[in-house]
Amino acid sequence: MSDEITEFSWKLQAVKNIAPNCSFSTDNKGEINWGSGNPLDEPTKTEIDKEIARLKADYDSKQYQRDRKQEYPSIEELVVALYDEEDKASIIEKRAAVKAKYPKPE
Repeated sequence: MSDEITEFSWKLQAVKNIAPNCSFSTDNKGEINWGSGNPLDEPTKTEIDKEIARLKADYDSKQYQRDRKQEYPSIEELVVALYDEEDKASIIEKRAAVKAKYPKPE
């Protein structure tokens, strides 16, 4: 879920996405301080919140990818399978089982 990433990180990424060419800094409370001479107006809180929601939804929609990655065969297993047909068959079976366990959402 989205709680793996701090709210501060979500906010920073949202601001970077909305205003990529603007300079800003943050204080120890997580407030944004906009630099002078920015080419765009500062994004509103509503715009930032909307982008945060979009980022979180995108992150959450890819949970199956993070789950699969933990259970997929290792690189070492895949390399061995390149040279051994029995290992290759077991790798194919293992990947299919992981994909069935964590299906890609439609």
